[in-house]
Amino acid sequence: MADTTLDVRSTAELGPKEVVDIMRERVKVFVVEQTCYYQEVDEKDDEAIHVMLRLDGELVGYTRIVPHDDGEHISFGRVLVPMQHRHNGYARQVVQATIDWIRANRPGESIKIQAQSYLQKFYESFGFKPVSDVYLEDNIPHLDMVMD
Repeated sequence: MADTTLDVRSTAELGPKEVVDIMRERVKVFVVEQTCYYQEVDEKDDEAIHVMLRLDGELVGYTRIVPHDDGEHISFGRVLVPMQHRHNGYARQVVQATIDWIRANRPGESIKIQAQSYLQKFYESFGFKPVSDVYLEDNIPHLDMVMD
């Protein structure tokens, strides 16, 4: 695997081009590729922490860290690797970096995520445990998972 760089910043710390690059990739993956029409850019982006994995300046992995809707957990989502960079280990790398950032900056908080159900084993490999049955979110099967 080639050398990558990690960049973790709040929305307020991002430049305009970075915001556009992130949103372009998110819409490309979550709206166009998954044919899921929903409000992809939302109010959570105002206060989000963005975890960006880059290879030679190009975004190859991304997550955003936000408070969970239940108000009791921290969460992350919008986990993506652009299609042309998949199967290189970048998803595992950016998720681990996200967990590490949360552990360092929000010690003692449990992490609760809404995972697409086909990724259950992937998230279990980090220590997440399912805490719900599978349900439809924007017509895609999901389940809630927690890491204490």
